[in-house]
Amino acid sequence: MVMATFISLKLLALFLGFLFWSLVLATSSSNESSLMLEEFEKWVSDYGRLYESETEKSKRFNIFKANYEYIQEKNKEPGLTYTLGLNEFADLTNEEFVARYTGALPPTDADVTIPADLFKFENLSAPASIDWRSYGAVTPVKNQGSCGSCWAFSAVASIEGAVRLRKGTLLSLSEQELVDCVTTCNKCSGGWPASAFQWVISNRGIATEAYYPYSGTNGFCNGNLASYRAASITGYVNVPQYNEMALMYAVAMQPVSVALEATSTSFQFYRGGIYSGPCGNTLNHAVTIIGYGVAGNGMKYWIIKNSWGPTWGVGGYMYIQKEVYNLPAGLCGLAMAPSYPIASPYASA
Repeated sequence: MVMATFISLKLLALFLGFLFWSLVLATSSSNESSLMLEEFEKWVSDYGRLYESETEKSKRFNIFKANYEYIQEKNKEPGLTYTLGLNEFADLTNEEFVARYTGALPPTDADVTIPADLFKFENLSAPASIDWRSYGAVTPVKNQGSCGSCWAFSAVASIEGAVRLRKGTLLSLSEQELVDCVTTCNKCSGGWPASAFQWVISNRGIATEAYYPYSGTNGFCNGNLASYRAASITGYVNVPQYNEMALMYAVAMQPVSVALEATSTSFQFYRGGIYSGPCGNTLNHAVTIIGYGVAGNGMKYWIIKNSWGPTWGVGGYMYIQKEVYNLPAGLCGLAMAPSYPIASPYASA
């Protein structure tokens, strides 16, 4: 009886596997499909994908195939300043990707509970390049998962950098505390870095990631955990909009939170080089600028810390073109809403 059941299950598995390949091969040439299927199965293994049915797997394969072909064609474009590559988003349509992994949501006037200071840069100077990773002011790249909490990660990265530069200690702080507790944001459905800064000011601090760990879910604010304050800020500053020179002066001082448009398929599969578009300026994703520089060919760039894990981009970072001619909003709108926190000068939070 046990042996018969085992054989039946094995035959069922073989049949389902045959059904999957039949669905795929029905719409493609066998030779091309064989190579593509090998690529897909390798990707599935590398990223540990599990699908609930063979029908779903077939659907994801076809999406993977379309993305693979887009990447190959895009990389052939003459003069392209960046490269694309397969990553953990390769079985998602662009619409699915944007819905799951972005989440910048500008606040209404009523949401502004603490006004920002205005950045004054007229008498400042800045080096030709800076990378705050070299100064120990940037924690390892984190992963928001499929929760639209980019706003919290952007704010936390800026606070981490500000605290390190003010007090000499690099702490990994809690994004989940912001997701759970900032009432002027919409948890995993979007928010704004400046709203997070306002909440940290009013709460008189923020806990460490270890104390209030990330779950990537719409949780309730845990007052006991939120009462532990590992770091604090006393204010935040809005950098003038549409002014990359002002933004450069701000980044020369510390990491800065910005919002940008992360909608394009090329953004989804960015692998390396200096990203130069395409993109608009419909802000839907928050990141942190942690430096800037000039490439050997003279092309200027910003260094962006993202929150999609270390397998996206260059170890989780993006180099994006800086000071694009006749584009005051900055590429992808990154100069439209920059802000940064002011770390508390006191010895403890």
